[in-house]
Amino acid sequence: MSFKVIGLGEVLWDLLPSGPQLGGAPANFACHASQLGAEAHLISRVGQDKRGDEIVHRIHELGLSVSDLQVDAAAPTGTVCVSLSGSGVPEYAIHEEVAWDRIAASPEALTIACTADAVCFGTLAQRSAVSRAAIQRLVSASSANALRVFDINLRQRFYDQEIIEQSLKIANVLKLNDQELAVLSLMFELTGGVHDKIEQLASRFGLQLVALTRAEHGSLLYQSRSWSELRDGQADVVDTVGAGDAFTAALVMGLLLRFRLEDIHRNAAEVAAFVCSCHGATPALPPHLRTMFLPGLTEARIATDFLRFTSS
Repeated sequence: MSFKVIGLGEVLWDLLPSGPQLGGAPANFACHASQLGAEAHLISRVGQDKRGDEIVHRIHELGLSVSDLQVDAAAPTGTVCVSLSGSGVPEYAIHEEVAWDRIAASPEALTIACTADAVCFGTLAQRSAVSRAAIQRLVSASSANALRVFDINLRQRFYDQEIIEQSLKIANVLKLNDQELAVLSLMFELTGGVHDKIEQLASRFGLQLVALTRAEHGSLLYQSRSWSELRDGQADVVDTVGAGDAFTAALVMGLLLRFRLEDIHRNAAEVAAFVCSCHGATPALPPHLRTMFLPGLTEARIATDFLRFTSS
């Protein structure tokens, strides 16, 4: 058994000081989910150009299907200039009018979305009306039992309250960082401390789970009135690009396997810490992380085979 997981939105080249790296939060998410044992798909759009060809090649190398990547004959492949602070925190200059601003809800994309166990999307690819309509339609096409993960990823000026509110209404899981919580607190007039604000978001939008990452202060998970809190593990930080996406991928795998909240949290933090210790957003995970969900996937496969046998 393998869960079908979709990263939906931007794919691009992060132009880092150390050289170009495959990027875009949905692409990073899909790559990490694939390494963790999911049948991962990336629904995005690249240009009919050399950089687009290189993304297709890189996605194939990472073991993902390239059939879900749309190709645009007019708009170029997306790029982002990334600079890093002294502590490794990235700052982005995101180029506009690129291929992933023109994602389509094609029949092929809708077919994949309808059968997905989890769909992860954010705000950045919704900056254009074309991609926003497609993303909203594809997320809404997923099963009511699927995880619809809104990994908010606020970037520069490429979001507004309407995009965020529409996305929260169709999501059932929210992942954000402390800066993004501050934005939502003003936007939705959230009151009290961090825990109070998270509870208000979960209640207002009917969210099954809210995940808050807080850099050196660790992270929080909230699910059904239960909390899990982890302090920072003091990992050696090279750069934090892609660490949040790795956290989300491991979070989704744990939720799909119905792990205990504390185990989900610990696994997600461990995967994110490893990515922080590497250059780029999608480093190869070491064997002990790649196989952390294997026992659960094996048990799920046995249970599924048993149900098929007894019902036949």
